[in-house]
Amino acid sequence: MKKILFSLLVIVLCLPASAGLRQKQANRDTDQFRYEIECAGNAIQGTYLVKVWSYSKKASVAENQCRKNAVHGVIFKGYGGGQGCVSQRPMASNPGAETQFEEYFKSFFADGGEFQKYASIMSGTTEIVKVGKEYKVGVVVSVRKDDLRKALEAAGVIRGLSSGF
Repeated sequence: MKKILFSLLVIVLCLPASAGLRQKQANRDTDQFRYEIECAGNAIQGTYLVKVWSYSKKASVAENQCRKNAVHGVIFKGYGGGQGCVSQRPMASNPGAETQFEEYFKSFFADGGEFQKYASIMSGTTEIVKVGKEYKVGVVVSVRKDDLRKALEAAGVIRGLSSGF
């Protein structure tokens, strides 16, 4: 009986730690921003509908990071056309913007960060592919590009569309 109680106690105490370890692994995977982004179709005005493929050793971890990767992709990568879409250039036209505003983006993309306001996962769109020892997880994400642009302009990260050339 004592062994069973001890085993249960160990399991209960380790659960929160393992959840924290999974999140740390997710953050390490995402800090590299290793993902692919593509158009997923036409969206309502003011939004982009993109499919993001994220990589991780655990499928659930990659799915959780797709929103972060979608926002990062819209800001820094852009994406090609396809599926009746027009290709989109990245919002940040300055290639050094990510390092120039490193502190801003560190807090912007932190767990629970501001990036969450601008992306939502479309339900029922998850695809999981095993690639070697890791998973490639594809999720369709709606990114509120107009609101994101306003926030980045207010922070001085990108220039406004009306600021001229």
